[in-house]
Amino acid sequence: MESDYKLYSELEKYEIINVNDGEKYNYLSNNDIIIDEDGNFKFLIITQNNSKFNFFGNNEFMEIPWEYVKKVGTRTIIIDIDDSMIKKGRL
Repeated sequence: MESDYKLYSELEKYEIINVNDGEKYNYLSNNDIIIDEDGNFKFLIITQNNSKFNFFGNNEFMEIPWEYVKKVGTRTIIIDIDDSMIKKGRL
């Protein structure tokens, strides 16, 4: 396997960081990626749990277009997006 490839099982451990405001959004394993029918990454779905107990928590999510992902590093996924550009919703 070529070294340019990254396995999803490795990416799960990557922390998501927004360089625009320095916010950390937990690890990819606690979030999700939307992939279109052609296999292209479209969105990062970042969940924000307001409670330590997910079952009782108020689950909000942020939808970040893949175009704002600037770099997939060795242990981080770097995004650069202003808060006003993030689509927010509730599960």
